[in-house]
Amino acid sequence: MSLGGPLVLEAKSSSGATQSAADILVGDVFLCSGQSNMEMSVDSTGNAHNEIVSSTNSSLRMLTVQHASSPLPRSDFGAPVSWQLATPATVPKWSATCFYFARELQKTQHVPIGLVHSSWGGSNIRPWLSSTAYRTLGGYDTALNTLRLYAKDESAAQRAFAGQWEAWWRNETGARSGTEPWTVGSAAKPAHASATGNDWQPAPAGLGDWRDWGVSELRAFTGLVWFRTHFTLTAGQAKSAARLDLGKVNQVDQTWLNGHPVGNTFGYDAERAYQIPAGSLRAGDNVLVMNVLSTYAEGGLLAGGSPRALHLTSGEAIALQGRWEYRVVPTKVGWPPRAPWEPIAGLTTLYNAMIAPLGSYGLRGVLWYQGESNTAEWQTYGKLLSALMADWRRQFGPDLPFLVVQLPNYGVPAIAPAESSDWASLREAQRAAVAADSHAGLAVTIDIGEPGNLHPTNKQDVGRRLARAARQVIYGEAISPSGPVAVSAEWVGNQIVVDFRDSEGGLVARSHDRPIGFELCAEGPNACRFAQSSIEGTKIVLPVPQDGAQPVRVRYCWADSPVCTLFDQSGLPAGPFDLPIRSGKPL
Repeated sequence: MSLGGPLVLEAKSSSGATQSAADILVGDVFLCSGQSNMEMSVDSTGNAHNEIVSSTNSSLRMLTVQHASSPLPRSDFGAPVSWQLATPATVPKWSATCFYFARELQKTQHVPIGLVHSSWGGSNIRPWLSSTAYRTLGGYDTALNTLRLYAKDESAAQRAFAGQWEAWWRNETGARSGTEPWTVGSAAKPAHASATGNDWQPAPAGLGDWRDWGVSELRAFTGLVWFRTHFTLTAGQAKSAARLDLGKVNQVDQTWLNGHPVGNTFGYDAERAYQIPAGSLRAGDNVLVMNVLSTYAEGGLLAGGSPRALHLTSGEAIALQGRWEYRVVPTKVGWPPRAPWEPIAGLTTLYNAMIAPLGSYGLRGVLWYQGESNTAEWQTYGKLLSALMADWRRQFGPDLPFLVVQLPNYGVPAIAPAESSDWASLREAQRAAVAADSHAGLAVTIDIGEPGNLHPTNKQDVGRRLARAARQVIYGEAISPSGPVAVSAEWVGNQIVVDFRDSEGGLVARSHDRPIGFELCAEGPNACRFAQSSIEGTKIVLPVPQDGAQPVRVRYCWADSPVCTLFDQSGLPAGPFDLPIRSGKPL
């Protein structure tokens, strides 16, 4: 059909009954998905007031999918959805990146645009893939089978997953069966003080956010902490079934009672309550053990929730306000597996509830802004991102274009080359996945983040860069999609020369006559050094110091929050990269 509208869509049955829908537009529809930086609303961005008052646009509309998760694919949404027109009344809560992209795109593509916004803050990439994608990838059968069990029998799935969690702990810590922190029995001290953590220490009365305890190692801690308390029951009380109320917990808990798992729950500052079947309690001493994971902000058993207590079927409540103890798990142990039914860190759960119900809706492209929640597992991200693009193409069409926002700068700027950087490695995984895909484009944002703000407010430029990528990748304009791209590094005499393509008007350095942020890396650990550089047209020349260390790789802006000064004449930044140097010997 021809672009435009508004039109009236009318359906008529053979019996003569009719139904119609008015104000229909024919245009291009984009799906906007990811985590909090895609979800961030217009009223939270810079210059929000002016953006909102000037937002009226009858040819621009958004449909927002509400948060929902499901262990199995759904054919419909859990809550009603509807299109909204762009007006000052609706736009404030729209996805800012999605809105600014469409507004910018309409400056060159005169087409009505529909935006389907389906994202969830804090979400890992894993829940956005379907079970088909994971079966194709391989290696996920146990988790998928546990998730399928969860859809039929939640208690059985909890027990199965607890076994997987416990196996993870033994594997990572070397703990022998019967010596783990949850199997301490009624002893006041653990049967085995593992080398992976200190002995139990008394926790402050009232517990609360562990960052506020005054314990130096917990002041800015994200990771795992064990908690333990004891309570005493009479023989009569021990025969009862019960409900275990644990108050507010952030973020994930795996909980045991008398050495037996009772549940695993995810939730930000969310109340925890577990049903305890008869036969689980015992006369005399009972031991409650929790392992709590926090990956962001506050952590632990928080204040302000329901009182922690064991509620017996008789109505009697056994307060859990006595002595609590804790043990910090060293960061080298890593993070545990996440329950596959978790909404934002499980498998398939968000795809099932927030993508599958779209069916085979006709999309012009996908905007993907996600990765912050995967920085600690960057090794697998590129494979998962490629799998996600293939997965959604199975649903929406084989050549569906993807426009990926590369993560911006975030964190404390580096003063020396970093041996490793999770954020830089995640950006490289994004870059490589897009470079390997003929229907994908990258929006580089390494210069428009905010080092101290995980949610930078300049979403206007993010939208502009996505729109530029769309003009080339989707609409075929003869422009560079995302700024200068490094394609090779090779020896030329006693220098390394890095060649760039897509540098519109040539390369330029900002705030200095030479760009900074380049590193030459030799073999082995701690072998990267900052390098001097100069611009020669579309090339960067890096003299090699005569100190005997022969570089084998070139890195650029390789840090969590690098200072990047290389651009092209159009104002687009060169993206971070890590390139091998082509074989050769210096003269």
